[in-house]
Amino acid sequence: MFGTRKSKETRAAERFFKERKVKVHFVDLHERPIARGELTRFVQKYGLNALLDLDGKAYERSNLAYLRTTEEGVIAKVMETPELLKLPLVRGGKVLAVGDDMDGWKAMVAAE
Repeated sequence: MFGTRKSKETRAAERFFKERKVKVHFVDLHERPIARGELTRFVQKYGLNALLDLDGKAYERSNLAYLRTTEEGVIAKVMETPELLKLPLVRGGKVLAVGDDMDGWKAMVAAE
C-alpha cells in the first residue's frame, strides 16, 4: 500500500485490512517515493488522469492543468509530490486499487 500518514483514505484502507487480519506493507510516500515501475503498473491499468487527484489543493498549486508536458513529465512531478495522487494506491498480487475503492480492497482480500 502506498500513501501518506495524513491521508484519511490511506488510514481507512489500513484499518480495512487490519480488521480483516491482512498483513499490509505500507510505504509512506513522504519518506520514500514510489518506484517508477510500481507507478507505471497503475498508470497502465487506470491511465494517468485516473490516478491524479484533480480536485485536490496540490493539483491546483502545481498548475498541471495549465502546463503542456509529457506523461513522463507528469510522472516525474507525481514522484516529487505524492499529494497529486488519489491515495492510497493498493496492490494485492495482481489486483490494483486506487483511492477509496472498497470493492477493489474486498477483491484483494478474497484473492488471498
